[in-house]
Amino acid sequence: MKESKAKILLVDDEPDILEIVSYNLKNEGYQVYTAENGEEAIKKAKKKKPDLVILDVMMPVMDGIEACEKMRKMPELDKTIITFLTARGEDYSMIAGFDAGADDYITKPVKPRVLVSKVKSLLRRNVAEKETEDNVKKLGDLVIDRDQYKIFFKKEELILPRKEFELLSLLTGQPGKVYTREEILDVVWGNEVVVGGRTIDVHIRKLREKLGDKRFKTVKGVGYKYVQSK
Repeated sequence: MKESKAKILLVDDEPDILEIVSYNLKNEGYQVYTAENGEEAIKKAKKKKPDLVILDVMMPVMDGIEACEKMRKMPELDKTIITFLTARGEDYSMIAGFDAGADDYITKPVKPRVLVSKVKSLLRRNVAEKETEDNVKKLGDLVIDRDQYKIFFKKEELILPRKEFELLSLLTGQPGKVYTREEILDVVWGNEVVVGGRTIDVHIRKLREKLGDKRFKTVKGVGYKYVQSK
């Protein structure tokens, strides 16, 4: 048994498909949950928060299209990939699926090996998108791209010296959190140079001049915090 990976919710009203597809996905180490109709799928998706949902289109009680539309309105499934299982020639199902918010589709009948390959591809895409989101922080009119060391303020690129960028990146990591002077010195300056609290004050002043005074709050005797603008 391989190490457990992503969570997958498989939804189909045909027991044979559930059994065969579940078997092959579990062999790859995925955590697989099943449902036999859209209504049951929504309940399980809300509870399990899967990384991927594989939905059949034609099902009793609630079909895949309606289930997809409802899932796309659930905040807890915002990052979940949804792909449909559609029979060959059902072009209308593919179009309806995309209109409902699906990310992709898989044509059936499908060979287990091809299905597993498709699932891996979809999940890799999801991981890449999450990593990109982690490295690009959006806070209202402020966008911080940590990979490229770029700042965009009110849609205009703003050039910051390295230490100002790192200080801003730290404070915006958790808006509202108070970072002590010791934390700031350790993360931003580390063991590079011996600097005092005055150095932090100077860099905060420069950031205030460029981004506005109200974004940076001084907590006397402790440190600083970033307050997200409304």
